[in-house]
Amino acid sequence: MNPILLDFPHEFETERLFIRMPKPGDGKVVYPAIQASINELKQWLPFAQNKQSEEESEINTREAYIKFLRREDLRLHIFLKETGEFVGSSGLHNIDWDIPKFEIGYWVHTKHSGRGYGTEAAAGITNFAFHELKAKRVEIQCDAKNDKSRAIPEKLDFSLEGILKNDELSVDGKSLRDTCIYAKIKA
Repeated sequence: MNPILLDFPHEFETERLFIRMPKPGDGKVVYPAIQASINELKQWLPFAQNKQSEEESEINTREAYIKFLRREDLRLHIFLKETGEFVGSSGLHNIDWDIPKFEIGYWVHTKHSGRGYGTEAAAGITNFAFHELKAKRVEIQCDAKNDKSRAIPEKLDFSLEGILKNDELSVDGKSLRDTCIYAKIKA
């Protein structure tokens, strides 16, 4: 079946969070969150290496919206249920609909860091993948030195399947990095 024909919810909630697909207009909340968090994001994420304008952030958000509708990549934006404030971005990436399997990626606005929102979002997205998308495998990959990112799959009882040594260049292109691969599977 062509994945574009798959019907599933475009939003869901966890205890404290409202999680939904990106929508046109979201660039106005994503942009300031990236700018406020750039020092942390720049250490780990390729998109944070180049300064973006608010317009570029909106273009990126609209492209993510289109990819979501095409079922090519399922970016998700995270908001506080109580206030509607933007918390961060996550989603299901590197999709293989034949299995189906997904990789969760995430970043949290610096001002919301340390409150468990990343873990709560990843738990909700994992549940969404298994129950709504019938996933057989959900992965989280991260730099072996990124302790905050590694803590999330470890708290959620993902299995560390391996560490790929000298797997990629660091985001600044100056050194080699190791990649941790965590996974949950459904038999």
